[in-house]
Amino acid sequence: MIAEQYVWFVWASAFLIPWALIFVRFPQHRQAMLKTSLLTAPFGLTEPIFVPSYWDPPSLFSLAQRTGFDIESVIFSFAIGGIGSVLVNVLRGNRLLPVSGRQRARSHHRYHGVALATPVLVFLPLYLLPWNPIYPGILAMFLGGVAHVLCRPDLRSKVLLGGMLFPLLYIVVFTGMHLSAPPGYMNRVWNYDALTGIVVMWIPLEELLFAISFGMYWSGVYEHFTWTRCAHE
Repeated sequence: MIAEQYVWFVWASAFLIPWALIFVRFPQHRQAMLKTSLLTAPFGLTEPIFVPSYWDPPSLFSLAQRTGFDIESVIFSFAIGGIGSVLVNVLRGNRLLPVSGRQRARSHHRYHGVALATPVLVFLPLYLLPWNPIYPGILAMFLGGVAHVLCRPDLRSKVLLGGMLFPLLYIVVFTGMHLSAPPGYMNRVWNYDALTGIVVMWIPLEELLFAISFGMYWSGVYEHFTWTRCAHE
């Protein structure tokens, strides 16, 4: 059993294991993983938005409780960003090719920047509403995934698969957290009074919804930024 103070650190770091395995095993995806992870890692600094309104996990040096920030969230954001960007490509054996100038000139690509910025554009006004901040976060990334598809229809299957596959990784890691944490840890950490209170196995419904929306948006973000498309090897 892991001491309560280290549960979040251990299982946030656990996401680095599949990250490292993919990075070593699939060198063709290293650039996408590293760039996306570096882009995602700073989002870990948004943790004060969610602590303690959404959850309040014991953290290293009690940083989350003293400042709202924690080291674990940066590690977690780094790992899931890289995994989310390439997971579908790895499993389907995709390689990336440049989008042709002819394709880029099509009318729906006029909204390229808007599609990428959709999560921010959606989250900011929804955050001001009187509800838990996890919900605008979920909606923002879900609509970001929809925007990917509207602007880049070729990413449809990758976005959908990302939304289905990423929660499976969450289930594995959260199962490990549940089995290794002190009794009652999961109930103490999440602010169920401000959430739906629905638990799937031992995972709050909101975590699974976050995983679905995250998988949808981040599965297509690298291709969108770099004007690349997926092709089967």
